[in-house]
Amino acid sequence: MGQGLENVRHMYLDGIAGGNAREAVTKYTGHRYTQHSSGVGDGAEGFLAFFEPFVERNPKRDMEIVRIFEDGPWVFCNAYQSLNDGAAQWVTMDMFFTDANGLILEHWDTIAPYMAETVSGADMVRGTTDVDASADGATSKALILEYTKQILQQRDHDKLGAFVADSLIQHAPTIGGGSAGLSSWLASDDAGSYEMMFQLIGQGDFVVTYGKRYAHGKDIAVFDLYRIAGGLIVEHWMNAEEIGPRETWGNSGKF
Repeated sequence: MGQGLENVRHMYLDGIAGGNAREAVTKYTGHRYTQHSSGVGDGAEGFLAFFEPFVERNPKRDMEIVRIFEDGPWVFCNAYQSLNDGAAQWVTMDMFFTDANGLILEHWDTIAPYMAETVSGADMVRGTTDVDASADGATSKALILEYTKQILQQRDHDKLGAFVADSLIQHAPTIGGGSAGLSSWLASDDAGSYEMMFQLIGQGDFVVTYGKRYAHGKDIAVFDLYRIAGGLIVEHWMNAEEIGPRETWGNSGKF
């Protein structure tokens, strides 16, 4: 594991879950800390202005990093949060860019309410957790790049079978199981249009994209996390957050 991944882990578990926000943001961020999380300002000052009150109003913070991986200077983290004995439950997907020493320079995320009941029956955040480092990461990323272009952006849904296993395990809470469930969702108004892929990173058999969808008159920031096996997508998680009006942003925006 690289130093960037370890710094992200500490930032999350020591700084936020552990309530040591000031120590963590000082220790684990670099010469800048550019923020894209809604409502959080840039720099250490912006981080502390949000998270010190967060810690005070949420004295019980049960946070679990469910899966985490790295791709050069990029780190991806998928976590589950239960606050104040389950009074609020959230699923987060976070992406970080780090410097040569592994210090965090930039952060993007989406935050969505945890949904205990899903259309497919698979848990929204559970499933495979460990990266198969023996898998060819370049091949995995190439598959997801083409899937995003041909299926999500060009909407050539007849090619779905070239990318997705029939037995796809679906964790996105509003999408049915298998390739049939995904096909139905892609054809629906809920899927909308996939307008932009901002970043694609991966390690081994895991790949994640961060991009923007437009559906029901709303811009939506979305992480799609995929697991690849046998040259096909076999497992999928999705975490989406509506992008609010410009006046609600605490920084330069989600991207």
